[in-house]
Amino acid sequence: MNTDAGWPVERLVHKEVSGGVATITLDSPRNRNALSVRLLGDLEDRLNQALADEEVRVIVLTGTGPVFCAGADLKEQRTEPGRAHEAPVTASFPEIMSLIWESPKPVVCRLNGTARAGGLGLVAACDFAIAPDTASFAFTEVRLGVVPAMISVTVLRRLDPRAAAEYFLTGETFDATRAQEIGLLTRAVPEDRLDETVAHYTGMLLRGGPEALAITKQLVREVPALSFEEGTRRMAELSAQRFTSAEGQEGIAAFMQKRAPSWVPTEQG
Repeated sequence: MNTDAGWPVERLVHKEVSGGVATITLDSPRNRNALSVRLLGDLEDRLNQALADEEVRVIVLTGTGPVFCAGADLKEQRTEPGRAHEAPVTASFPEIMSLIWESPKPVVCRLNGTARAGGLGLVAACDFAIAPDTASFAFTEVRLGVVPAMISVTVLRRLDPRAAAEYFLTGETFDATRAQEIGLLTRAVPEDRLDETVAHYTGMLLRGGPEALAITKQLVREVPALSFEEGTRRMAELSAQRFTSAEGQEGIAAFMQKRAPSWVPTEQG
């Protein structure tokens, strides 16, 4: 627990590490895990801890209660018109989305339920997003007279452009099946298969070389923007570097010797 003026302050985000996986849990169900200043501060701390921990290979982001994240804590957003510098919603949120997006360790979002507005920025920042097929989603900002500004940086890199225009402009609620169709989710599964599906992905990720995973995350995002000529030149150089790297040589040796590479946790071997 943190302390503030000598009194215990309950953490709104928890972290547990097991078998190379750090599970970071939003735990403020009283306000549907809304992005309050306190929750954002706790989330940034927990993410930095997981990223600095050499034992952590994969990060899972989830929540408690029926809602993954309801977006900005509206009670904290009341201020005088025009005083943008005082809007608490900007506290830590850009840094948090950047931490997730740029994380060299794969991040899996395990949605425990519904998500709205700013919560969808977190979902889109993650490499994988698994949700129960009963969950619903909405970009509700325009109906409040605000805009999905910060979250557009991650969301618009995931969503089909037509779908982004449809749901950003209308604020309409859509279901998990539709969320998967438009690229917001990796998988929508029956609720009783949620943990099984998340474990399937984390298990596969633990088999990848840590350096290779970090570099491959960059490839997925950067290579499509390269010209064909530049892409083939740079990727040929990178391919040669990785085949001759210590990690690459260990992976090849393990394959030839029919054993698990040294980076795979014992229980995954």
